[in-house]
Amino acid sequence: MHPKFPTRQRHGAAAAGALAAALLAAAACAPAMAAYPERPIRMIVPFPPGGPNDLLGRIIANGLSQDLGQPVVLDNKGGAGGTIGTDMVAKAPADGYTLLLSGTASLSIAPALYPKLPYDPVKDFAPISLTGTAPSLLIVNNNQPFKTVSELIKAAKAKPGTLNFASAGVGTPPHLAGELFKTMAGVDIVHVPYKGGGPAMTDLIAGQVQLYFCGIASAIPQVKTGKVRPIAVTSSQRTALMPDMPTVAEAGLPGYEVANWYAIVAPAGTPADIVSKVNASLVKLLAKPDVVSQMSELGVDAKSSTPEELAAYQRSELTKWAKVVKQANIPPQE
Repeated sequence: MHPKFPTRQRHGAAAAGALAAALLAAAACAPAMAAYPERPIRMIVPFPPGGPNDLLGRIIANGLSQDLGQPVVLDNKGGAGGTIGTDMVAKAPADGYTLLLSGTASLSIAPALYPKLPYDPVKDFAPISLTGTAPSLLIVNNNQPFKTVSELIKAAKAKPGTLNFASAGVGTPPHLAGELFKTMAGVDIVHVPYKGGGPAMTDLIAGQVQLYFCGIASAIPQVKTGKVRPIAVTSSQRTALMPDMPTVAEAGLPGYEVANWYAIVAPAGTPADIVSKVNASLVKLLAKPDVVSQMSELGVDAKSSTPEELAAYQRSELTKWAKVVKQANIPPQE
């Protein structure tokens, strides 16, 4: 009886069978690839404890911990306007175990202010998702006659250089919000920098300065007690925090928009599947009513995005603030 297969075919089949068996044995011996995350994740907040960035970070870290099944440990690395902690993440391993919660200051304004910035805000990071936006509130001293943006612009044009606006320091978001207002409205109002938001608010209430583009969470208590007068919010749309307050754009300066934004990014090169997993977790988290409520108490409107949407938004913010810094002749910061 002839064999079912020729000799060469029998030998080939035997070799193939031996190879398959060897591969199966190797696979059985090899450890299974662990699903991300298999250990705690560090989330760097590049600002000191106790501030809005830190409090927001705690909300997000807690939510991610519950969803991802591993602790997300907050690590405050403040200094130099947020650039120290941001640089640490830029140079961290791209394995998904180091994340950054930052935004406006270190990822869009700093490149225009610090010529020796140790990181590239675009090339050194993998965008994951927006987490929220926080509008400022344009508030004025109660003794001022203007009650709308249009009236303010009219008063500023009538007496150039006589109105002052406060800020928490050169290059801070309140400063740049005022500079953008000056440019777009074509008015001459004088910048008065302070060493922090507290002294700026104190002098606004006392009448030493007339205007202040203040973070909404800090402004609302003073508004509620009647110590200052609100005129408009700086975001492109009205905020749920003060739904009856018009935006600067709709109240007299079309196209004006300023909002502090917060986002989660990772070191460049972080695997796409890890970025997708963290993004999906953030999208779920930021849609939860209790999280939205907690963030609202901090003056932040919860908002998620795709990584691509965050990348596009960051590029637009970089362009905008570079132009404002140049037009305002703000000197390079050390």
